[in-house]
Parts: sequence; structure tokens; C-alpha cells
Amino acid sequence: MRDDDGVAVSAHQLYFAYDTSKSWVLKGINLDIRAGEHIGLLGPSGAGKTTLCLCLAGAVPHVVNGQLRGDVRIFGRRTVEMRLSEISATVGLLLDDPETQLFNITVEDEVAFGIQNLGLPREEILRRVDEVLDWTGLKSVRYAEVFSLSGGQKQRLALAAVLAMRPRLLILDEPTSMLDPVGTRQVFEVVDKLRKEAGITVLLAEQKVEKVAEFAERVFFIADGSIILEGDPSEVLSQVDELLIHGIEPPQVTMMEYELSGRRKTKLGTTIDDGERFLREYLSRE
Repeated sequence: MRDDDGVAVSAHQLYFAYDTSKSWVLKGINLDIRAGEHIGLLGPSGAGKTTLCLCLAGAVPHVVNGQLRGDVRIFGRRTVEMRLSEISATVGLLLDDPETQLFNITVEDEVAFGIQNLGLPREEILRRVDEVLDWTGLKSVRYAEVFSLSGGQKQRLALAAVLAMRPRLLILDEPTSMLDPVGTRQVFEVVDKLRKEAGITVLLAEQKVEKVAEFAERVFFIADGSIILEGDPSEVLSQVDELLIHGIEPPQVTMMEYELSGRRKTKLGTTIDDGERFLREYLSRE
């Protein structure tokens, strides 16, 4: 596989078990994510979403120990053969607990820390700090101490620090778990803006199904360590019974169409616009 084949990250027959695991956490994962795609990763708690993110980001085996089988490639290169510094320069990884990724005293220092290691001019460092603090709504706390921030602010700060690095591949594991609806939308819009303008590839594991339906181009649904559904948001989220079995509630729009169509419609809407179109058609037949 070459760096120019259009694939940002891929996995082939990927199996992984932590040193403390008695069985495989990931079981035969196969996927290709094309450069510039926005991918949503859905699944119940304990399904393997975080572990898959760690593997695709190259944290396995360089930072996280365990038994790894199969092949993971980032822009054509096998992660097991890459140096950690090469991975860090290419991949931005944000986990759901920001406390594990914040190391500096002030907000400004936290955002600047990673990009200072890139050897950029001071003017460019300050420009990026200004930019990402504006994107994430943190300009007002630029000089605040990190420990004084709320959980949601810390989550946005961790995202700002990752975005400042301008990664080619951005992997986010529930980046809005501590945010209110306004903050959640802001994060999704910023990430999608960067994807469109800078060509960044995005993999986003998230429990907020409506937002995945709105922003993702493709969705993977993982359960018990295996990908069981794959397709565009409508294709995956239309599998209502399968999702409910695994404890995932489809978007309200999807459930409305599912019920009003007598549970027979095979491809359901997922967004507000879809719901409005469906209701107009449905009411016109009544």
C-alpha cells in the first residue's frame, strides 16, 4: 500500500487484547478510511470503540501494551514500523478523559506546548494559539490556570491543543461527553470545518447519535469487538432493531419514520430536514 493510494488509515484482520484481558477486545477488524473522510464510530459501552481508536492512532503498540495481531497502516505505513515521533506528527488523538492529556499550568501554555516542539516561528505559534482558542470558545480563559477550568472547558482545551498541531488524521473518542448541546455543536462544526478546509481525516467515536448522523459521511457500528454495520448514516441508523438490541437509540427522526411507516421502511431519515420531508409526504397522503 502506497502513501498516495487515498487511504488515510486501514486495518486488516486486526485483533487486540490488553495484558489484563482474558479474551480479544478487538476481533478481526477490517476497514479503510479514505483521506479527507469524516467517519462516525458508534457502539455500546464496552464494545471496543476506545481500543479501536488507540490502535488506529498508533498508540498500540507504542504506548499501550497488549497482544496485537493483524495490520494497521497510517497513510500506507505500518504503525508497528513507525517511530512514535512520526505518528505524533501525523495523528491527533483525543480521549474522553481530558485530565490524562493536560500537562501545563495555563491554558495558553497547554495549547502552545505541542506546537513549540515543531520548531515553528513564535509568530506562527501565537497565531495558532489565537485561532484554536477562538474556535473552541476559550479565549476568555487564555491565561487561566488549567486546574481552575470546568470539565467541559478542559475537554475543549484538550481538543484545542490537538487541533493546533494540524494533524493529517484526527481521532476523537467521545470528545463532547462533558459538553452541553451548544458546546457539542461547536466542537462538531469546528472539526468538520477543518476537515473541509484542510483535508483532515476525522474518525469520531461518539454516543450522540444525532450529531454523528448530521456530520459523518460514513458510519461504523462496533459491538463485542467486531464491526457489524457499515455504510452512510442512513444505511446504518436504519437498522433500528439491530441498534436497539445493542442499547443504542437511533435519532428521534429515524424512530418517527420507523414507527409511522409501520416498521417496514428500509432506508430512514436521520436529520431534521429528513424528518420535515417525510412528514410533508406522510401528511399529504392522509
